Amino acid sequence: MKQIIFLVTVLITSLTWAQDKNAKASIEVDGVCVMCKERIEKAAIRTKGVKSAVWAVDTHELKLIYDARKTDVSAISKKVAAAGHDTKVIKATEAQYNTVHPCCRYRDEAVQKDHEAENKGQDKR
Repeated sequence: MKQIIFLVTVLITSLTWAQDKNAKASIEVDGVCVMCKERIEKAAIRTKGVKSAVWAVDTHELKLIYDARKTDVSAISKKVAAAGHDTKVIKATEAQYNTVHPCCRYRDEAVQKDHEAENKGQDKR
């Protein structure tokens, strides 16, 4: 009987440890430059439970690895929006958006065109 209880305890313990705590997700975040990249990644990483956050300037994709027991995509999106960047789920308020550097105003078409022209110039090099 003691052996059965021991085996059941070992089995339950091993199953608990075998659970994958890390979740992966990808969300779209608006931004236009490397300064945006730094701000977006910093906001995501400062969310409790986020282990990795990498944002791509060209695709606007924020790839995340996080502890699903501590946070979720919605909480991460709120932190990114609070830093002034829109996500598909949560939009930054005007006050939050206005905190970003003038060259990072991704809602402004002129700023977007300036960054597109910069990127085309870099591609030719």
